[in-house]
Amino acid sequence: MTLLARRLRRASFSPRVFSYRGRDPVEANVERLRRFCAGRPHFVGHSLGGIVILEMLLRYREVEAGSIVLIGSPVRGCDAGRRLGCAGVGRWMMGACSSLWMERDASWTRAEPLGVIAGTRARGLGRVLGRLPAPNDGVVCVSETMVNGMTDHALVPVGHSGLILSEKVAQLVGFFLKEGRFS
Repeated sequence: MTLLARRLRRASFSPRVFSYRGRDPVEANVERLRRFCAGRPHFVGHSLGGIVILEMLLRYREVEAGSIVLIGSPVRGCDAGRRLGCAGVGRWMMGACSSLWMERDASWTRAEPLGVIAGTRARGLGRVLGRLPAPNDGVVCVSETMVNGMTDHALVPVGHSGLILSEKVAQLVGFFLKEGRFS
């Protein structure tokens, strides 16, 4: 997130980067994020970080927020994650967050604008685990990123890890944080 934060800083934002522990239970990360919040910040999260943001804002409605952008976040579960969890080393890697990869519903019920960015270049470690339904970013399928009630969504031809490195994604995030939409 460092490069994305630098690009947002150049676009006149003042980013603070929150670090979470991916193997910890999601509840622990949600609570840590709630304590990290101050004022009425915008939220931007990639992959599991986006899930932590979504869960925190839905559980703690008293936390104020500006706009929210989720980047390649498998909020509806993750086929590649479920496959990885079948192997012993995969279960270890996912730790206490393995339940997040099960299929589930994702709905946004707050008034703040929520934008979703998904990648469509099938390059990523998820492909090692077998063919993923298209379109996908090599780890997360576009359909797994969709949130009922989201304000807007954007598709970019980038792989999962490249999403947070992409200049185009940074531009989309900055525009959404200012305008509450991608275009």
